[in-house]
Amino acid sequence: MKAFRRAILAVPAFALLTACSVPGPGEAPDGIHDPYEARNRKVHEFNRSVDRVFFGEDTGTTEDEPNQVVEDFRPVVANVADTLSLPGTVVNQVLQGRLLDASRNTLRFGVNATLGFGGMFDVAQDLMNIPEDDSDFGETLAVWGAPEGAFQMLPVLGPSTQRDTVGMAVDVFLDPFVWVLEPGEALATKGVRVGADVMERAQYSDSVNSVLYESADSYAQLRLIYLQNRRFELGEPAPEAEGAPEDPLALDTEGF
Repeated sequence: MKAFRRAILAVPAFALLTACSVPGPGEAPDGIHDPYEARNRKVHEFNRSVDRVFFGEDTGTTEDEPNQVVEDFRPVVANVADTLSLPGTVVNQVLQGRLLDASRNTLRFGVNATLGFGGMFDVAQDLMNIPEDDSDFGETLAVWGAPEGAFQMLPVLGPSTQRDTVGMAVDVFLDPFVWVLEPGEALATKGVRVGADVMERAQYSDSVNSVLYESADSYAQLRLIYLQNRRFELGEPAPEAEGAPEDPLALDTEGF
């Protein structure tokens, strides 16, 4: 969830900085391993067609004229989704040896699940200054020294790497809710997180649409944004991009 949010927030900044420096098809810049580019591009076109059905490709309306009901409800859904993701985050942080972070997230989960009425309110952040701290098995693999592997474009899910794809699959089984809840209840927790991602996509519709539908090469643009953002999260060298900042979120994205 939070990784998705960081990538979305990075879109408007990178769209401006890399518009003139993104290579064309078959010209991946240094630091990008994309041996399956032809297949990935076909998947990317499929993803764009799916995205177009649900969100359209027009800009200038969604962010300028938000639905107030959706805007009021979105933070609640996002908070619940973040709370539901915390047990899996704790497991990964333990596997990474980050016991202090795991302890903080355990406390954060307990506080928000109880005082926050099932996670609807971020009491841990607002009253106890316990910030969000996300993790996943892709990061765990990176900590263990697993290589990133080739870039991949996954159907519907979007950009990834071989390491992160394995991580996503393992995260399904590392989620404690899968083991302690009934199948229908566990599926419902996944549904809340998917719903939060969909609402996040809608919130930044103009910025995302500018990359997907107005870029000269939306595939190369999205690939660069994803890899720079993900490698920054993991503390790994970013692919070369002329004019790109070290921290994708260091730029002021307000107003995009």
